[in-house]
Amino acid sequence: MGVEIAATAPWWIWPLALFVVCFFLGIIAVPAGVGGGVLFVPIVAGFFPFHLDFVRGAGLLVALSGALAAAPRLLEGGLASLRLALPLALVGCMGSIVGALLGLALPVAAVQVALGLAILGIVAIMVSLGNSEMPRVPRADPLSQALGMHGIFRDGATGREIAWHVHRTPLGLLLFSGIGVLAGMFGLGAGWANLPALNLVMGAPLKLSAGTSGLILSLVDSSAAWIYLNQGAVLPIVAAPSVIGMMLGARIGAKVLHRAPAAIIRKLVLALMVFAGLRALLKGLGIWN
Repeated sequence: MGVEIAATAPWWIWPLALFVVCFFLGIIAVPAGVGGGVLFVPIVAGFFPFHLDFVRGAGLLVALSGALAAAPRLLEGGLASLRLALPLALVGCMGSIVGALLGLALPVAAVQVALGLAILGIVAIMVSLGNSEMPRVPRADPLSQALGMHGIFRDGATGREIAWHVHRTPLGLLLFSGIGVLAGMFGLGAGWANLPALNLVMGAPLKLSAGTSGLILSLVDSSAAWIYLNQGAVLPIVAAPSVIGMMLGARIGAKVLHRAPAAIIRKLVLALMVFAGLRALLKGLGIWN
């Protein structure tokens, strides 16, 4: 593996450009409700002269840094549930290790094509799925009862305490193993998929789903990141400016969330993802290099 930096540009141009791009990605990622990794990987892989393996390794660290920073606060505030997260994170971690090994073994062109298709598929999912503040779960399934996946959720906005439980747990475990494979293979993180799987499939309350999604993300991406580190696919000159830029941008994005219309930002993110997904697909097919 190597970094193919254009000979005509000074070496420091690309880390600086990464920092600036990731700073703006961080600003729009938070209000749009998507993780930074799902924007970072297709855009940087498509328009920067870095090897795809280094981009995916940095993408995992970008997603992981935000999740790790938020996880303690989510747990303290009762917005994340360890009982709900741990069984799902276990299968997700195993899937992410398989995905990371598979992604590093496949030819770059094949991964580029698969990345483009995955990004376009994510856009379709984000457009088609809604959300439910408090899904109706008539009865907990036997597996969720055996795993203790239930509890009391306190809504900070209303002050109400709500008893919750989940259903369709076997399907949820299967989905999270597949989400882990995608996260490890493409370095995308998995927040875009964790939330609908928890909320729409398993029936967890929306706010609890969002918080638990971040906790699961921190565990799943850690497993995949170790594979990339062990294989030498994490390059500091790529990862460091990306993580710093994304985290600084996310701080501003959290403030923008209260002021900017979320619908407009979401449309902007979807347009960026469509463009980046098409770029990755055409680059992998050798049509747009």
